[in-house]
Amino acid sequence: MTPRLQALAVHLLTATGAVLAMLAMLAAVKAQWSLMYLWLVVALVVDGIDGPLARRYHVKTLWPTYDGVLLDLIIDYLTYVFIPAFALFQSGLLPGWTGWFAIIVITYASVLYFADTRMKTKDNSFAGFPACWNMVVLTFFAVEPNFWIMLFIVLALAGTMFTNLKFIHPVRTDRWHWLNIAMTLGWIGFAVWVAMVDFVAPTVAEAGLILTSIYLALAGIAQQLIPERDAPA
Repeated sequence: MTPRLQALAVHLLTATGAVLAMLAMLAAVKAQWSLMYLWLVVALVVDGIDGPLARRYHVKTLWPTYDGVLLDLIIDYLTYVFIPAFALFQSGLLPGWTGWFAIIVITYASVLYFADTRMKTKDNSFAGFPACWNMVVLTFFAVEPNFWIMLFIVLALAGTMFTNLKFIHPVRTDRWHWLNIAMTLGWIGFAVWVAMVDFVAPTVAEAGLILTSIYLALAGIAQQLIPERDAPA
């Protein structure tokens, strides 16, 4: 395969996220939450590998006809924001006005965040919560905390979108790189586990999902608070 075709293949891989989003939405409309989340986890994996592949195969120079960044943002909004927000509302986890309030906050704040040119930091992390509502809502489904707690988490995370609080990119943030990847893989494993058992998961799976979620949410802020040691001369 020529380098140009390799670059095109990466774009085509990214585009499969749109199909995965549709499959997840069809499952969500039927309230098949486990199936919906399995499709979203597959989409998350595709999103995790297409970026490194795009950089490796130089898609911006070898196949510039398609804007890979724009393609990725469109799919991410569907799989990270729109479908999880729909699921949170339709499932009834947030009753009454709280469900309406949450989906308005999630969709409105997230679309502004996706359009913010300052969302990436110099170390390839994110400034503000990167709208990973798919991960948040899946944890809600698995743990089912009190709805006031869920509403508080939604408001707190949405609020951080408009701050300089740092959130790691699981693949691209260099600091604590391998720990970040390990925690991300752990989260994916626990997510698949709880979805496969229709969210009636053993305590160890729920605990693992909570701990990895907390790490991924707070690791970037911890990096801001803990100065990085200078490399020895």
